[in-house]
Amino acid sequence: MIRDSIGDRIFTSLIYVFLAVLAFSTFYPFWNSLVISFNEGIDTSKGGITFWPRVFTLDNYKIVFEDPRLMNGFVIAALRTVIGTVTAILATSIFAYGMSKKELMGRKYYMIMCIITMYFAGGLIPTYMLIRGLGLFNSFWVFIIPGLISVWNMIIFRTFFQGLPQGLEESAKMDGCGNWGTFFRIVLPLSGPVVATLSLFTAVAHWNEWFVASIYITNEKLLPIQTVLRQILFSNIASEQLSNVDISSIAHLNAAKKITSKSLTMATIMVATIPIVCVYPFLQKYFVKGVLVGSLKE
Repeated sequence: MIRDSIGDRIFTSLIYVFLAVLAFSTFYPFWNSLVISFNEGIDTSKGGITFWPRVFTLDNYKIVFEDPRLMNGFVIAALRTVIGTVTAILATSIFAYGMSKKELMGRKYYMIMCIITMYFAGGLIPTYMLIRGLGLFNSFWVFIIPGLISVWNMIIFRTFFQGLPQGLEESAKMDGCGNWGTFFRIVLPLSGPVVATLSLFTAVAHWNEWFVASIYITNEKLLPIQTVLRQILFSNIASEQLSNVDISSIAHLNAAKKITSKSLTMATIMVATIPIVCVYPFLQKYFVKGVLVGSLKE
């Protein structure tokens, strides 16, 4: 058995230390926000909150869940994420399946036009005029339709489809399957890793996106939670939430006195972040296989 030299062991140790510091610096801000959200606001204002709540409380979350704007934003974000992810993956995979066929006339020109859109866009003002002309202004579908096709995801799907054995599709067509039947019964079921990986990336993008709503949505009932969260961080909505608390009972009055805008903001951040974080463990096993599609050629 060959032992590592002293230099190799020192180098390995330094790598582990570096990765540990990097992991801690990445995780700690999230953990600190979580701790503050579970701590009394008045106590948090004294400073010194590090790893554990000094005065544990759920009052911050009670205020968040009682605010109709935040709960409505949570529902809009969830609907947008689910519908947007399903439709985008379906539309992009169908497009990629067609682009993977060598017999498609003008395939190279279509590919060039698609790649151009990855690097050049019309700009904000033409896009705004297009959205308004399509009747998507102040509509829920402004979250869904413009993002149906992702060229980057299409290229990944296309590369994966090209790597599938041609005999599978040929045998399906011999059994009477058309192009649609072959795609939905053979190709798509075999694309589990890439579908899971791109679905997660698409879902995270939909969940975290706030810019579209801030431009094209003026109806507060259609604002997703990330846009509402941004308003809380850059305005006095957190203070308004405190002023809207029902203090008819002594318990509510005492709770309201112990809540601050900072603690309420941290609780809102957790409500907006934790749901999408919980998705990662279920799809993590697909990452390595899914994101490396097309990296190896035989």
